[in-house]
Order: sequence, then C-alpha cells, then structure tokens
Amino acid sequence: MSEPRYSRSELIDALGVTPDYADRIWNAFGFPWQMTDDKIFTEEEVAALRVFAAAELTTPTSAQVATARAVGQSLARLADWQADQLRELDRDPDVPWTIEQMTDSLSALQGLVWRKHLALALERSSGRTPERDPEGPAENADEPVDAVVGFADIVGYTSLSRRLDLTELEELLESFEERTHEVVSAHGGHVIKTLGDAVMFTFDDPAAAAAAAIAIHRLSDSEPIPPLRVGLALGHLLRRLGDVFGEPVNIAARLCGSARPGTTLVGDDMADALADDDRFYLKSIPPLSVRGYRRLRARLLEANRYHGTDRHR
Repeated sequence: MSEPRYSRSELIDALGVTPDYADRIWNAFGFPWQMTDDKIFTEEEVAALRVFAAAELTTPTSAQVATARAVGQSLARLADWQADQLRELDRDPDVPWTIEQMTDSLSALQGLVWRKHLALALERSSGRTPERDPEGPAENADEPVDAVVGFADIVGYTSLSRRLDLTELEELLESFEERTHEVVSAHGGHVIKTLGDAVMFTFDDPAAAAAAAIAIHRLSDSEPIPPLRVGLALGHLLRRLGDVFGEPVNIAARLCGSARPGTTLVGDDMADALADDDRFYLKSIPPLSVRGYRRLRARLLEANRYHGTDRHR
C-alpha cells in the first residue's frame, strides 16, 4: 500500500463529487469527516472510491448510501471483534508477531475469503449453481425468489443469561453460532445473520432445510448448548444487501418463537413441499395465534423413524 497523498478536499476534487455527497457516503461507512488538511488517502484508496462514486451515474444516491451503510456496519462489527482478539494475542508472550504483522496477515486472509465468497455469490445470482442448468437464464437480482428461511434460537436464553457469568455466556453463544453455521453450511444453506441468541438462514431446497433443522437439534446433545427450537417457512423472498425480506421471514420467526424446546415448526407451504418426502414426518397442530397472525397454520416436523423400512409413517 502506498503512502497517503490526498487530503479530504483533494479527495473530493479527485473524485469530482460534491462535498455533500462525500459527507453522506463517508458517514454511511461509519466515519465522521475530519476537518484536516493532512494527507489521509492513498492512490489505491482514491481509485477504489472513484469506482464507487462513478456508480452515481446509474445508481440512485440512496442506494449507494444503503450499500455504504451495510458495508460499514458489517466491517465495524468485525473490526471490533478482531481488535479484541489482536490485543489478547499481543499480550501473550508466546505469540511472536506484532499487532502490525498480524493485521497485515488478517487483511490478506480477509481478501482471500471475501473473493471466494463473492465468486460463489456471483454464481448463485447468475443461476449457475449445481442444481440449475449452467446455460440457463440468469436470475433477476431485483425480483423475489422462492426459498426457505429459517430461524434457530436458544430456549430460555433470557434466564440463562442471568445465571451464567460472562465467560460462560460467551462460550455458549460462540458454540451455538459456530455449530449452527457448520450444520447449515454442510446441508447447502446460507447463514444470513446472527441475532444474539438466534441464527437466521436460508435454503433453496426445502428438503435440505428440513434435514438441517433436525441436525440442529442434535447440537443440544453436547455441552454447552441447551435445547433449541426452529421455525421454517417457504415463499417469496427479496434478497437485498446480504439480507432477506418478505412474509416468510415473519412467519419463520413466529414459528420459531412458538415451537416447544427441541422441536421444529414449519409453515403450510413448507409442509406441502415435504409432503411426499418419506424422510420426514409432519404432525398436525392447532392453528397458532401469534403477533400479526390470528390463525397461523403450521405443522410439527420430525424425522421419520421408519424411513428405509417397510413400516408406513
């Protein structure tokens, strides 16, 4: 990386943007503008910002601000966690590297992982996935897609957080997030985000989502993960800035909140998609009365214990 050569005002001139536009984007990234004439931007950074700013010609400023905010919030959370880890490693006399050396390595690793994930995301958005025709038409990223959204959360988390000390609570959350992520990824799904005591994920294949839900419950067989509950809903989802939106998100969240410890509830459309799959058993339950839905129809999902035998479900 080259030495900084541009001040704030020189950056604005180099990009050919207005100060107001520069302020909005920089603030969206999560930084206040510093009133200084110091050189704080490198050639490489100016080149990258020039490409981002050029999108103003074809993209509404509001969309650019939303993109900058999503990037800034995600990276700020990651940086906070990494800073704690780096300080802890720096205090360890057995670690031979300086913070600067570890930061350089971490930067290179993040670039590698990000590029790999971006390549996979581009394949998914173009429709060139193993489940689709590689020569088929690309999906329109602006239109809803049919997919499964799921939530898994820890039963009784509020009371647990009062009983556990901070070290035990951190171990619980770390184990829950890591193992749930492993299960979802192993079954071909994608973790969207973690929400404290919950993990939100999506699947293109309903059967894979159902198998993942059953596997997630098995995580409670070992410490420190307590009983979990899962909700799954199938329907039209809008993918935007790494998140998903739509009624199935609301339904899956309500189903998860209504599920009993160690169980999975699925919506009607999800149940229909699994009806002919003899790996699963779907049990009828009374309609649920939850926030936003007076009579939410759902089924209890279980593994079919007689799958592969001559017994009927």
